[in-house]
Amino acid sequence: MNATRNSMELRPIGTVISADVSTAKMSPQGSDAIIEIFPDYAAALDKIDKNSHLWILCWFHESRRNVLTASPSRVNPSVPKYGVFALRTPIRPNPVALTLVRLEKVVENRLFVSGMDAVNGTAVLDIKPYYEHDIVFSPRTPEIVPATRQMKKELLEKEALAHHWELCADLRIAVRMALIVQERWGKLNDDELFVEVTGSGCLADVLQGLSRARLANPPRFLFQRSREFLSSTWRKKDGRISLTVRGNVDPDRIESLADDELFKIEES
Repeated sequence: MNATRNSMELRPIGTVISADVSTAKMSPQGSDAIIEIFPDYAAALDKIDKNSHLWILCWFHESRRNVLTASPSRVNPSVPKYGVFALRTPIRPNPVALTLVRLEKVVENRLFVSGMDAVNGTAVLDIKPYYEHDIVFSPRTPEIVPATRQMKKELLEKEALAHHWELCADLRIAVRMALIVQERWGKLNDDELFVEVTGSGCLADVLQGLSRARLANPPRFLFQRSREFLSSTWRKKDGRISLTVRGNVDPDRIESLADDELFKIEES
C-alpha cells in the first residue's frame, strides 16, 4: 500500500471550553474561549505567553467527511460551490481545523483566547505560534462577500482590529468607509483600487490594512495628515467615491448614524 494512504494516529493535547455548543449558532468571527491543555502536555506551554497570537489545530468532530465540494452558505448562500480544499469550510475528508486566535492570558494549563471558532468539547490537536513571517500583506483570494451588511461590517472590524490593535473612534469610521466602498465596488484588495486618505494616522492605518493598499508594486495608497477633517477618496478605473466625515462626530453615535448622516458622500 502507498505510504501516503496509510492510517495515522492522532492524540488530542487538550480540549476547547466554550459557551458555543452548536455550530449552527456560532458566529463566523469566533468567540472567547478557553483551551485547556491536558496535564501530560502542560510543560509544552512554557513561554507561550510571549506570543500574542496562536494557530490552533482542532478536530471538528461534527463535520461531514464525505463531501468534496461546498458553498460558504453561512457567509452567503448565493456563493457558488468550491472544492473544499479551496475554502475554509469545516467540511473536508479529514476535519482538521486551523484557527488564528489572540492569546489574552495564560493561567496554569489554560489558554484564554479570543476568535475561537470551535464548539465546547472540541479536541485540540496542536498549537503553533503565529510569527511575523506568516503574514502576506496583500494575498490573492476569491471574492466571497457576506450576504448581510452586519456580517460584512463585523468581518471588516475584525480585520481592522487585527491590523490596528485599538478599537478607537477612527477605526469605526474607517470600517464604515470601507464598508460603503465594498458594497459599491466589491473586493477592497484590488490592484486597480487606489486609496487616498486625509486625516489621522489611525484612519490611514486602518484603511491601508483593510484595502491592503501598498505604496508600490503597484502604488495604491496616499496619506496626508490633517487635524481639521477626516476623508478618504477611492478611485477605480473611471469611478470615484469620496467620503468626508461631517463635522465633529460623537464617538458614541458613529454606529447609530446613517451613512449620509456620518459622511458627505460624493460619487462620479
